[in-house]
Amino acid sequence: MRISRNNNPGGKSGKKRTSTKNLQKGLAIAVIVITLALFALIYVLYSIIQENQDNYNQIVLSQQNYESRTIPYRRGDILDRNGTYLATTQKVYNLILDPQQILLNEENYLEPSVSALASVFGYDPSTIRNLIRENPSKQYIRYERQLSYEQKEAFENLKEETNKKNAAQNSKDRIRGVWFEEEYKRIYPYDSLGASVIGFVNGDGMDGAIGIERSYNDDLVGINGREYGYLNDDSNLERVIKSAANGNTVMSTIDLKIQDVVEKNIRQWQNETGSKHIGVVVMNPNNGEVLAMASDREFDLNNPRELNGQYTQEEIWEFGLKEARDTYNRKHKEDKPITIEQVTEYFSDEDIRSYGQQVAWNQIWRNYCISDTYEPGSPQKILTVAAAMEEGVINGSESFVCDGYQEVGGWKIACVKTSGHGNLTVTESLMQSCNDCMMQIAAMTGKVRFSKYQKMFGFGSRTGIDLPGEADAKTLVYDEDNMNASSLATNSFGQNYNCTMIQMAAAYCSVINGGSYYEPHVVRQILNEQGAVVKRIDPKLVRETVSENTAAFIREALFRTVSEGTGKAAAVEGYEIAGKTGTSEKYPRKNKKYLVSFCGFAPAQDPQVLVYVIIDEPNVEDQAHSSYASGVFQKIMTEILPYLNIFPITDPEVNPEDVSTRLPEREGITDNTSSSEPVETKVYETDEVVESGEEGEAGIPAQLPGVVPEESSTEESESQTQTETSEAIETSEEDLEASG
Repeated sequence: MRISRNNNPGGKSGKKRTSTKNLQKGLAIAVIVITLALFALIYVLYSIIQENQDNYNQIVLSQQNYESRTIPYRRGDILDRNGTYLATTQKVYNLILDPQQILLNEENYLEPSVSALASVFGYDPSTIRNLIRENPSKQYIRYERQLSYEQKEAFENLKEETNKKNAAQNSKDRIRGVWFEEEYKRIYPYDSLGASVIGFVNGDGMDGAIGIERSYNDDLVGINGREYGYLNDDSNLERVIKSAANGNTVMSTIDLKIQDVVEKNIRQWQNETGSKHIGVVVMNPNNGEVLAMASDREFDLNNPRELNGQYTQEEIWEFGLKEARDTYNRKHKEDKPITIEQVTEYFSDEDIRSYGQQVAWNQIWRNYCISDTYEPGSPQKILTVAAAMEEGVINGSESFVCDGYQEVGGWKIACVKTSGHGNLTVTESLMQSCNDCMMQIAAMTGKVRFSKYQKMFGFGSRTGIDLPGEADAKTLVYDEDNMNASSLATNSFGQNYNCTMIQMAAAYCSVINGGSYYEPHVVRQILNEQGAVVKRIDPKLVRETVSENTAAFIREALFRTVSEGTGKAAAVEGYEIAGKTGTSEKYPRKNKKYLVSFCGFAPAQDPQVLVYVIIDEPNVEDQAHSSYASGVFQKIMTEILPYLNIFPITDPEVNPEDVSTRLPEREGITDNTSSSEPVETKVYETDEVVESGEEGEAGIPAQLPGVVPEESSTEESESQTQTETSEAIETSEEDLEASG
């Protein structure tokens, strides 16, 4: 019999029970601790949230989009010298659609809004309706730009009336989600008047393209403002407005009345006779101010890209072919140049037309008076005489024999009168416009001194006029290093070098005013919004050119040129008019094409206004005479002298108050300032006529050493550099690019 012993009753199972109880107790404690910790954490988080609720709300809400808009600045005005607006800025409105707001209640908002838009603006209802439905999340769709105030008000009034009426009838229909934002539009009150001087702005209105709009763009532009929202400490949305800084006003030297007279006479000339080009510059010779500047290139500043049939599609295509060819060859200088015939292989038809369109625009926008160069002809002669007098080569009392030509450097260079003028004094040589005398005087002066005065008178360098696009004719003028006897001889009477109208006008002013060369300019003051002057453009004296004695001699000689010599067609009854005729035979000489001109001023002994007229290739059967330009000059002076309070000295019955100073009409400019019939242009026997002769024998040499015999011009276009022909000397492509 086996007896079992148990020395530890309840041993292992008791320990298990004890261990389990301890574990359960520990878990309970842990649960309690964790629970208490969670409650504590929740309490802390709750406290933090309660304490910082506003801050967190602001952070969350700040991520939302609040209405923020740009407040556009107003571009500054451009005024004429008397305060008349030449360019101004008008507030217009952009129509904005908010599809999201409309579709919040499509049943009540969509149709009333669409109906109102169709009623006021004539929009197609289905187009508006589809646009709104296709963009349900959008809040900003600019549907139309530059609506007038009247159009905006018409819609706003209809909206107010409709919403009030529906509310009174307990209808929920409302016009919603349509609003307007402000914008500015550039306005030119006189359309095409002064177009090339005033200029216009690009489509965005931020940058000027040509003229004063471009050269004074930094003064005319302002700084946009801004309206935006933010949350304050109380989580309320507040708005902040930073006002726009508007542009300054530019007061020009241009006189609107004189500009209108000039352009009227240009149109009359082109309509009655016509020419390849005609240009007119009017200046105050005593300070360099440009009072008017115009040419036959006319365009509407309010619609500058409208060609109005000035070029045919065939001409635009030809422009495009040439420009595309030149563009390709400029960009691929190391490759073989392409020809006109190859252009279509490298460019699409669309690209070619685009190039042609740009060329056509640039030709119309081009300021002929400062961008085109030409051989000036006989107006140069007073500068030849002035240089010789200043250097003591002559004193004005000398006489010269004109036998009809000078044989110089192997060339037989003719006078305008190939049979010869005979004995002439210096004054008479100017009165009769004698080439022979000028060649003799220039030979006495010598190329070093002659070239020095060419530079003093501003030829071969830009005048610095405050307009973009001035030609750089430095390669079109001789200097002492490349000038020989033949070029000296022809330069003495204004052939075989090129200049611009503004260069010649500025040079003339410096001689007739007593020797002060002023930088020509078209702006006189910059004004702020309050009308206070913030900047004055004072006359800039660049240098002294001649003495008062020389100036007095020239003034008297030019007075006699009009009263007794070649300038009789420029005479204005009752006034002492002085001036110089010009007939320049263009290159190639064998074509017998001429540029005629007249540069004159009044009163003769106290110049107050200078008018320079050039007519390029008049449409006449016989050889062109300088009297055509003199006649245009005479008509302009007849109107502007009384207006400028320059009174006649021989007709006391003329009352300046009888001369209308009324400004031209703003739209479809008409001129009612003169009731007189058009004055017939007269041709006098004493007018310059380039008598026929064989090239190189009797006439101007076809080509002189050092001169490239091709047509040329220097141009700076505002949008794109283009090349246009002039009539004497060709610049290299690099020179054209540098000038442009």
